[in-house]
Amino acid sequence: MHDVTASRDEIRRARIPCASAVASHFHNASVTAPFPLAIIATLHEYRYSAPLFETAGWAAMSVIAVGGFQHETNTFAPSKADYAAFASGGAWPELTFGDAIAPRLANANIPATGAFDALHAAGHRTVGLVWGAASPSAQVTEDAFEQIVGAMVERLAAAGPVDGVYLDLHGAMVTEHLDDGEGEILARVRRVVGPRVPIIGSLDLHANMTRAMMREADGFDAYRTYPHVDMAATGARAVFLLERMRKSGYPMAKAMRPLDFLTGLSSQSTFIEPGKRLYELLEKLEREHDTQLSFTPGFPMADFPECQMAVSGYGPDAGRVEKAVDALANAVHDAEHEFALDLFEPDAAVARAAQRGEPGAPVVLADTQDNPGAGGNGDTTGLLAALLQRNPRDAVLGLLIDRASALQAHAVGIGRTAPFKLGETSGVRGHVPLAGEFTVEALADGRFTCTGPMFKGFQMSLGPMAVLRQGNVRVVLASKKVQAADKAMFRHVGIEPREQRILALKSSVHFRADFQPIAKEILVVVAPGPAKADPTMFSWSRLRPGLRLKPGGPAFVPPAT
Repeated sequence: MHDVTASRDEIRRARIPCASAVASHFHNASVTAPFPLAIIATLHEYRYSAPLFETAGWAAMSVIAVGGFQHETNTFAPSKADYAAFASGGAWPELTFGDAIAPRLANANIPATGAFDALHAAGHRTVGLVWGAASPSAQVTEDAFEQIVGAMVERLAAAGPVDGVYLDLHGAMVTEHLDDGEGEILARVRRVVGPRVPIIGSLDLHANMTRAMMREADGFDAYRTYPHVDMAATGARAVFLLERMRKSGYPMAKAMRPLDFLTGLSSQSTFIEPGKRLYELLEKLEREHDTQLSFTPGFPMADFPECQMAVSGYGPDAGRVEKAVDALANAVHDAEHEFALDLFEPDAAVARAAQRGEPGAPVVLADTQDNPGAGGNGDTTGLLAALLQRNPRDAVLGLLIDRASALQAHAVGIGRTAPFKLGETSGVRGHVPLAGEFTVEALADGRFTCTGPMFKGFQMSLGPMAVLRQGNVRVVLASKKVQAADKAMFRHVGIEPREQRILALKSSVHFRADFQPIAKEILVVVAPGPAKADPTMFSWSRLRPGLRLKPGGPAFVPPAT
């Protein structure tokens, strides 16, 4: 075991700061140790001999700085996230500053919303910094990162002394100049507030937990559902962790244990096994060990050494935290082979769906590899081509992100037929638009409110939308990138999802929250796209040596230099 713990009594007896020694030991802990032999890092990061927090200062009201910067980075994707991507937000609220953040995010299923609600309910005053998110893509540009994080730390410094910091982070941000975006954000915030102010964060279930993140923050809580129906609840849980620290006057013990295999996004769903069972076990272990746990299956599309599944935990007793983290990590390890998932080629998926789908119980085809929620641009046409070739009854594909074709449809007009060249706008080599005659069936402005469990309350602004038909197949076009995870996206253009026989959705898992209740069957399809369903399909070069690339799969070997 790489033991970097220190007891509270030892710190008190020393009567000297201990941060540098503990952080140094933590930083130097090996990440190539065999698994499941050791917890990689456990911290009682008591930076001073006195209590970290002045409890009296937390009396009736404390001042908590609130910020957020979310991005899920697929380093194999074709398009990067620049400042404009965050300014507009895509499917997320636009980049917002200061006091405007709380009202802008109100009533949405977003972690910062839950944190604001919990902090205000507890009587604390909040200071808004900056909040921004962009659709998953390739790396965040250096310019975007520096502008947004620069604004965050400048506003934090200008706010004067604060009693705590809450950050709404993703956990899988890679930038043009940094492997670990969140680790750098936390380090910069730490430099502003110093070692005595607690920094707490919420994370996406797909976070790639890193040593820097564990070192710089006092606590994290990650989503426990995929689809992420508990985003706002996760922000509230993070505040609960902050409140526990406030009452004790000391930070929590921490532990983190990486796992030694990757798994594709579709098999990480908590609507199916083993995820459903593992998160139930997580809550049981929390009660047994007085520990706040997170299981982050990771984002297996980021090529850097700490792309990984991990279990982490926080609590007042280091020994109990270690036991809880160990128990959950071992359970994940034992369930490795259950993460394997059946995948279907497009033609086979369409043929099966045509036989089984019926109005009231459609078969859902998950076009997972072009999922805009995982770095795809929602513009590939492999599954659409298979649908058009077989021409099954009552089939709909959406959302195909193609602004030019949507604008063309608006110019052509409802009821008229014209030649279109659909999709493939990313310029991926070997991919060409799908050409053919289509009839314009419906038009819309792309402004609506989502109603499903995942995106409930989100105000969508997807630009011009259209429905095109060829034979029995309809395709829903949108102008801005978002995954098809809410029935309102189809109702907005006059299509009732329940009445279809086949629903082809550009999404990996989030669609399940709103569509699984009406689905007869869900098939995961491996049509072309940059968000590979099987991690072995990627050309990895920088992973941790020995990491298995899929459940029971081959181990990563660094390429020869």
